[in-house]
Amino acid sequence: MCLVKCGNYSITAVTDASSQQEWKTLVDHELPLFGHRNWILVVDKAFPALTSPGVEVLYAHEDLLSVLNYVVGKIDSSTHIRRIVYTDTELQFLNSTIQKGIDTYRDSLKRIVKQPMNSVLHDSLFMKLKQASNLFKVLIIKTNETRAYSSVFLQLDCAYWSAGQESELRKKMK
Repeated sequence: MCLVKCGNYSITAVTDASSQQEWKTLVDHELPLFGHRNWILVVDKAFPALTSPGVEVLYAHEDLLSVLNYVVGKIDSSTHIRRIVYTDTELQFLNSTIQKGIDTYRDSLKRIVKQPMNSVLHDSLFMKLKQASNLFKVLIIKTNETRAYSSVFLQLDCAYWSAGQESELRKKMK
C-alpha cells in the first residue's frame, strides 16, 4: 500500500496482491468518522483525480460492483448514517449497442443499491462534489471498472434525524 500526498488531497494506492484488502480496512476506519454531508464515491478507472481540499482517493484493485456492495453494506449496517444514491443520467441512455454488458451492469447495480437512485448529469455531479469537498470530506474509491458512466455517488445523511424532523424543529424555533 502506498499513501501519497498530492497538494490538497491524498491518494492511497493498493498496489500488491498481499494488500488487496487494505482498502476495506481504510473504509472501515473512515466510516465511523463520516456523517451527513460527507460523500463516498465508487468510481470507474478513468474517473479524474480531484484537487479539492477534502478529497481522499483510494485505489481498490477490484471491480466496481464488488466494492460498491461492500461499501453499501457497511453504510447500511451503521447506526449514524444513511445513503442518498446518485448515478449519471447518461447511464440511463446507454444500451448494449453502445456499451456491451450495460443492461447486466444496471440490473446488478439495482440489486446492490436496493433503493431509488437519483439521476444527475455527470458534469452536475462534479459541481456538487466541488461544493461539498470545500468543507466536508469526500472519499473516492477508484476501481478497475472500464465501463463509461458507471460511477456511483453516495451522499451521506443522518440516519437518526430526518428532513421532516429538521423542518419541524425550525418551525418551533421561529
